Amino acid sequence: MLSIAIDAMGGDFGPAPIVEGTLHALKERSFKAILVGDVTVLKPLIPSEFLDRISFIESTDILDMHEAATNALKRKETSIYKAVDLVKDKVADAVVSMGHSGATMSLATLRIGRLKGVLRPAIATIMPTAVHGKVSLVLDVGANVDCKAEHLAQFAVMGEAYVKDILKVGNPKVGLLSNGEEESKGNEITKEAFGFLKQLKSFVGNVEGNNIFDGSVDVIVCDGFVGNILLKTSEGVAESITKIIKQNVRRSPLAIAGAVLMRKVFTVLKKQVDYAEYGGAPLIGINGCAIIGHGKSNAKAVKNAIFQAINFSSSNINADIESKLAQLEL
Repeated sequence: MLSIAIDAMGGDFGPAPIVEGTLHALKERSFKAILVGDVTVLKPLIPSEFLDRISFIESTDILDMHEAATNALKRKETSIYKAVDLVKDKVADAVVSMGHSGATMSLATLRIGRLKGVLRPAIATIMPTAVHGKVSLVLDVGANVDCKAEHLAQFAVMGEAYVKDILKVGNPKVGLLSNGEEESKGNEITKEAFGFLKQLKSFVGNVEGNNIFDGSVDVIVCDGFVGNILLKTSEGVAESITKIIKQNVRRSPLAIAGAVLMRKVFTVLKKQVDYAEYGGAPLIGINGCAIIGHGKSNAKAVKNAIFQAINFSSSNINADIESKLAQLEL
């Protein structure tokens, strides 16, 4: 049975939604949860029938969201440090944190270590598309602000492995995010990366921003600077569209009637753009599994982040990445 280490003190709303999400996950999947945090706070939140599948690691130090990520390396008593070390020490198969994303990334990279051949791990995120039942994977979305061409090429390999092994896409298409589809478009780094990526049978060339959401490609590769702006912009657009619809619906009785009839459509739309449906973003390229969740995660997001950790840890993705990288000429 897999063991998942959970930073129970991370996140904006304290341990309550994290514990609740963990309990929901335990009801649906078979695994052991290791909650890391203040045990005197955590234990009262857990019904007795779950205690045989939950263990605790004491930690009363919490890394604040506003602190520098580098502080995490010095604070060995924090819940995130101890949770990551459980994976390093092979006590847990994966770590899930809704806390400081930079700290989780730094600790996971330095404490757990990188896979053989990986230059830099990348944070990947799932994006909804206009094609029913299909999503796209974008990486990197924040781990590496400055990248070299070989980093982008490796992100493509890691992303391809993820959609094959985790999302079960048979023949994924990989695209390099640029300012035009032509091979001549892009900056010097993306042009060089294009040359490397020609080695991959799955590579379809440059793609533009609209291709992330139209379902034409499965993996979109970019550096963490562009990827993080893309991610935050997408979240902002989804939130703004929801607000615009609500504001305009309230202004007209006819619109209200239409909204009632369209309720099912709006429910599907909300589900597609809700980050809670995906749970968190995997840090791909480390010698283990780390899922980085949103600070504002509710119980549903926590549950789905744990499911991501289980699916990742149950797969052969890390071995597949190492094997494919060994074949890549950089």
